[in-house]
Amino acid sequence: MPRKVDVVGRRAEIVEAAVRVFARKGYAASRIEDVAAEAGVAKGSVYLAVRSREELLTAAFDDYRARAQDQLAVTGSGPALDRLAELVRATVAMLAEHPDHARVLLDVWSARTPLDLAAVYAGYRAAIGDLLREAGAEGELRPGIGAGHAAVIVGAIEGCLVQWLADDTVRLADLAEPIVQVCVEGIRR
Repeated sequence: MPRKVDVVGRRAEIVEAAVRVFARKGYAASRIEDVAAEAGVAKGSVYLAVRSREELLTAAFDDYRARAQDQLAVTGSGPALDRLAELVRATVAMLAEHPDHARVLLDVWSARTPLDLAAVYAGYRAAIGDLLREAGAEGELRPGIGAGHAAVIVGAIEGCLVQWLADDTVRLADLAEPIVQVCVEGIRR
């Protein structure tokens, strides 16, 4: 009797292998053959899971986007600035746990692929903007803090991410608290 292959599981393994290859070689230099070798499968098995290298990239991006959405969906109770601090910590932890995804995102970001990175950033800005409005209504913000500060907070996280990827001496996980101190405590009344 032939072995039954877990198609969904195999596809996930191939996508994860693609992320490792894209992170190591860069998306532009990566080939389906590289992904197959990394996954330990035949090239044809990759094509059974996806139609193209672009589809692999899209699947990897969708995986990242789902994790990002999970971070934004974590709602709690308590003061908005405390929830914002937790969102910053959770986002930094998620990025630090998946360095290959972060490298691929940076590669994709600079390559101007058709992936909608702007939507991911917009989601983070909207969630942070909502928390800032709540904090303002709670009387917890310094005067002058507004929606533009959401982009600055996202930029602080992204900037630390880029430094971590570029410099082995920078540890992203260690930067969560400094980001909170500057970007959350720094705007507190």
